[in-house]
Amino acid sequence: MRVAIGSDHAGVAYKAMLIDLLTGLGHEVKDFGTDTEDNVDYPDYIRPVAEAVARGDFDRGIVLGGSGNGEAMVANKVRGVRCALCWDATTARLARMHNDANVVSIGQRVVGSEVARDLVQVFLSTGFEGGRHAGRIAKIE
Repeated sequence: MRVAIGSDHAGVAYKAMLIDLLTGLGHEVKDFGTDTEDNVDYPDYIRPVAEAVARGDFDRGIVLGGSGNGEAMVANKVRGVRCALCWDATTARLARMHNDANVVSIGQRVVGSEVARDLVQVFLSTGFEGGRHAGRIAKIE
């Protein structure tokens, strides 16, 4: 799977950890930055991830920050992106199954590192159920 990933300064440690996980699992990963804990503006790193997923350059996207809230808001401004703010494997699974989320947002300050690893693996491996959910997803666009 092709995965785009980006973070602000508050998510950079998890970004590095998740890149290692993803490449170890055989996924193709592109890092959209940042690579430093120096204060940055998260839209500068999150929007390019969302745009790349919306264009179809990547199958899924992962965005990270302190809480994940601002990152989800930025990603969801891009037409064609359905970014879910997730806290665990259950929210990630439901975001994929029911909402066909193509980007996940994770807060490094509120989600433990092992939970983040688990939720990303679930996010990437879970399919969209379709059915009754498909019409609802169409209404989002």
